[in-house]
Amino acid sequence: MRMYINPGNQGFRELRTEDYVDKTGLISVVNRTLNGRRRLSCISRPRRFGKTYAACMLAAYYDASCDSAALFEGLQIAKNEDSARYRNQFNVLYLDITSFLSEVEGREGLVPLIRRSVLLDIRDNYAEIYDEERSLPAMLQEIVRKDGRKFVAIIDEWDAPIRDSAATEESQKRYLEFLRGLFKSNITNEVFAGAYMTGILPIKKDGSQSAISEFKEYSILQPGPFAPYIGFTEEEVKGICQREEIPFDKMKEWYDGYSLRYGENEISIYNANSVMEAADRKEFQSYWRQSAAVNSLRDYINMDFDGLGSAAEKLLAGLEIPVKIQNFKNDLTSFESADDVLTLLIHFGYVTYEQEKEAIRIPNQEIQIEFADMIRKVTHRETMDRVRESDELLDSMVAGREEAVAQTMQKIHMEESAMRYYNNEQALRAVIKLALFTYRDHFIKMEELDTGVGYADIVYLPKKYENYPALIVELKYNDSADSGIAQIKQRNYPDVIKNYGGDILLVSISYDKQDLTKEHYCSIEKWSLEP
Repeated sequence: MRMYINPGNQGFRELRTEDYVDKTGLISVVNRTLNGRRRLSCISRPRRFGKTYAACMLAAYYDASCDSAALFEGLQIAKNEDSARYRNQFNVLYLDITSFLSEVEGREGLVPLIRRSVLLDIRDNYAEIYDEERSLPAMLQEIVRKDGRKFVAIIDEWDAPIRDSAATEESQKRYLEFLRGLFKSNITNEVFAGAYMTGILPIKKDGSQSAISEFKEYSILQPGPFAPYIGFTEEEVKGICQREEIPFDKMKEWYDGYSLRYGENEISIYNANSVMEAADRKEFQSYWRQSAAVNSLRDYINMDFDGLGSAAEKLLAGLEIPVKIQNFKNDLTSFESADDVLTLLIHFGYVTYEQEKEAIRIPNQEIQIEFADMIRKVTHRETMDRVRESDELLDSMVAGREEAVAQTMQKIHMEESAMRYYNNEQALRAVIKLALFTYRDHFIKMEELDTGVGYADIVYLPKKYENYPALIVELKYNDSADSGIAQIKQRNYPDVIKNYGGDILLVSISYDKQDLTKEHYCSIEKWSLEP
């Protein structure tokens, strides 16, 4: 089988033998770019969100060396009036950059290996025009002139050399120069009808501009019309859950949470690999750690920038963190601030970005587990102290040490709340979540739990086999802690977890905003459900 020039449709044929989720609408989006001024597209998205699947599909659709009509029959693209017009009508240049990295000895040899490999493929299939002395763009130009078919370039994992820890600055520079030369403007229109280049990172910046300026970029932050084809949409996941007879609400809790915008529409996106693993195994867990991670989350949070440790704590507590994304250089070395590191985590899929709020948050339970595992390995002294403080606060609650709970809450409230937002019930809620951010080791957290006669502020329910009581936490300001306990009883909040069957502690935390000392108070009472 041809490897680089017209690789055929075998890759997509194998995908179609599985329970294929129809993503062929992507082809229509790419078709609209062909032979236009925006014919070169770079689409970046997190690992395991379907990049390689999309590349195989596009190769099968455009490759003129095969007939893929039967493979696309009945799929979305077959309903498009342009389906037959473009199907199997182009030469395809297919490059999986990771495959070259696995073969090359010394990163400086990457570009010569790519060039040599493609030229050998040209020699085997276009012997009459092969000339070892000519450049690769010139040889592609000659192929187009010979058979009258332009190329569609499909480059998978384009940014692998940029993410490669073994790559030198010089080898990365040569690689970017190779891509610039391949798609230089004076031959692009003659050789390429289009290009679909995909990776995790957007194109590395050269100063304030893209290092490969000919490409139109669509990142996880600005996906444009490619948004529905980054991972699985909610409707697609509902279909998988129905087919596999598994609960959609659990799938949503574990793998949803990536919020993308296209125009006025907000699209909820799921991690495609994790959804398929959960559907296949009938088990909800973190499949994230099974991927070949570029670097550990811990390594990035451990970097020497003020605020990174604190940001990780707040994210794990379920809070949103403001982030400035504009200055990120789209590589793994040019960090200048905590914002740059946090922006990288957006592209890696560890957090999701809320455009209207210009803030990040952890998207789902799968990633929360990764953060929970990471936080105890962080070496920032401040974070280590806060982990210990959170553990001690939990122990104090369980032991009924009311004064210790009140003092810790007061300390964290003063440290973490901006003064103009201090006297606010939502601020107090954020403080308790931050104070107990290590809860995941032992508890499941539920907020504003509907009891039928009101909402319990926060409930911490012990995980199975954990020897802890459930905690029902009520937050009050300008009122006494005792009144919070009374409200819990009056509205019978414990009844909502009556099937839990274990011990329950009622915890009320309050302070008086008129008190200049901002002193906090706590009441803790054990509750027994009536049989």
